[in-house]
Amino acid sequence: MSAQLHFPFSTSDFAAKHKSIKIIIDRIRHPSRSPASGMSLQEMGGNTLDSHKHDVIVIGASAGGVEALTALTKDLPANLPAAIAVVLHLAPQIPGMLDSILSRLSLLPATQATHGMPFEEKHIYTPRPDHHLLIEDHRLRVIHGPKENRYRPSVDVLFRSAAVAYGPRVIGVILTGSLDDGTAGLLAIKRRGGLAVVQDPDDALYAGMPRSAIQHVNVDFCLPLAEIPALLTRLTSEPAEADEAYPVTEDMQREVRIAAMDMQALDEAKTVGNPSIYSCPECGGVLWELQDGELLRFRCRTGHAFSIQALLTEQQDAIEAALWVALKVLEERVSIVRRLSEGAEDRGNSALAATYINKIRDIEDHTAVIRRVLFAGEE
Repeated sequence: MSAQLHFPFSTSDFAAKHKSIKIIIDRIRHPSRSPASGMSLQEMGGNTLDSHKHDVIVIGASAGGVEALTALTKDLPANLPAAIAVVLHLAPQIPGMLDSILSRLSLLPATQATHGMPFEEKHIYTPRPDHHLLIEDHRLRVIHGPKENRYRPSVDVLFRSAAVAYGPRVIGVILTGSLDDGTAGLLAIKRRGGLAVVQDPDDALYAGMPRSAIQHVNVDFCLPLAEIPALLTRLTSEPAEADEAYPVTEDMQREVRIAAMDMQALDEAKTVGNPSIYSCPECGGVLWELQDGELLRFRCRTGHAFSIQALLTEQQDAIEAALWVALKVLEERVSIVRRLSEGAEDRGNSALAATYINKIRDIEDHTAVIRRVLFAGEE
């Protein structure tokens, strides 16, 4: 009598287990695919973006932005048919906790973006500290690229990449913040047929960013923060215009490539705008001047970019740093010359000691001038 083998599971069980393993492997290799069908999320039409709606929301904020972003996102519905990307200016050394803060208060899950992560609806994405966040081909790019407007991440970088990738489907939102990061990006969104939403400057904790956007961009909506969630919910259900009506300009495309550290685009950066007489505060290279409508901007060969306001602020910081160095050197010089004077006096050389004393007085006069400049704002 032949021996029979007995397995603890049937052949159908084995097939089911084998299929499950294949699904897991496929999910690891292709995170944007559905394990049930093998189709991409875009092909399935499930948790995906709708090319006929305003289904991409990009939000920029700076000073006062944590409070503004939590207030905005907590009032968005859990079934919002849009993907949201957020940029908030923070110091590079601060841990990236914005996603955790927003997730605790919002009905929408928030995640810190990783390079290549799918960009899906009903989700909020935040940048990694000290990295730009870009959107390209339904995926997120996290790049340690050149700073724009003194910041990394930059609102302009996110907005411009969204404009290139999604055109009229994009809603750009500017919230509280100082200076003017986001204005050029919002202008790019409008040129691609998207919508511009700006927090009322009188309602913002810091009015610089909203006011700059209003001055340079033909915004569609300017309203208090409390009214923005309802507006965004309504706009996501409305149809977007055809992408073909708003083509991507060559300069806009090139600037996105520069932010993404495309080496060919960096080599071509000299062709963006016209050479100016100014140097880049970050690297010392020549700045190229771009007249973006009524907005004057600058970009250097290595990719650093500045609005004129950001450039002035950067130069002011450089001047202050130089003055502090000069003050330190002059004070040390006074100490050294005083020791020389005392040595001359000890040796009985009063004439030489008097010469040193006069030199000390001259140095102290220069020191007093620098002190007045440095502390002028405190008077």
